[in-house]
Amino acid sequence: MAQARELRRRIKSVQSTRQITRTMEMVSTSKLKRAQDRVIGARPYAVALGEVLGELYAPELAERFPLLRRPEAGAIRSAALLLITSNRGLCGAFNANLIREARRRVQALEAQGARVDLHLVGRKGVNFFRFAKRAAASTRIDVGDKPTADHAAQLVEPLIAQFEAGTLDAVEIVFAKFNSAVSTPPTTLGILPITPPEAGARQTSPFFILKPSAEAILDRLLPLYVRNQVYRALVETAAAEHGARRTAMKNATDSAGDMLDLLRRTFNRARQAQITQEIAEIVGGAEAL
Repeated sequence: MAQARELRRRIKSVQSTRQITRTMEMVSTSKLKRAQDRVIGARPYAVALGEVLGELYAPELAERFPLLRRPEAGAIRSAALLLITSNRGLCGAFNANLIREARRRVQALEAQGARVDLHLVGRKGVNFFRFAKRAAASTRIDVGDKPTADHAAQLVEPLIAQFEAGTLDAVEIVFAKFNSAVSTPPTTLGILPITPPEAGARQTSPFFILKPSAEAILDRLLPLYVRNQVYRALVETAAAEHGARRTAMKNATDSAGDMLDLLRRTFNRARQAQITQEIAEIVGGAEAL
């Protein structure tokens, strides 16, 4: 009887856990759809912005804008690394993969002799590097899974100012690239200095009437391009988080179902053995009488 009671308690516990993971899977599925819509909505604007920048860019103009400045001799002396993670767990190896990619990039930059400043977005990244005794230049845990363009501007404006002042030679961002709900590889993207996208392959160059001048347009366009890169990284990481959590909760729900089947079979065998023993005892007692 003791074994049967223990199995019954475990069955109830697993049923409760499966109900929780199933609910979280459904919630993540709902949030994933909205996050995916934000990713899809941000892409056309980013593509158009990159095309305009690629058409306006010229080597002679690059010398006039600090955001296009390359480090001398290609040597990076100081860099900023912006790591985006989630505030919550229960999403498999999602945050661990992002942190691993950030550590790999920090080690690569420091191996080149560069000083690396960490800028952390998300509670998981903040907690990990705090535990690892690695100081961070800035931390943010208030962005959440609904990032806005204002969040991106707040994150990147100080880095733009430092880059223009010459205290930074490079700014990179580590985020989860959202290819699909099941494909969210950690990605490192260099956002400063700006590498203009290549102009579209055309047989003839397009004719533009620029008003004001190309210099004035680029002066406004370059910071906007950098902010847009950060915003895309934020929304893609948010969508990737929900995709990873949905997958993790689905796997947990399936595993709980398998465990329930095993526990129920074990409980039925134990109950059957107990009934058989009781019948045997009754028959034995009747024969003795």
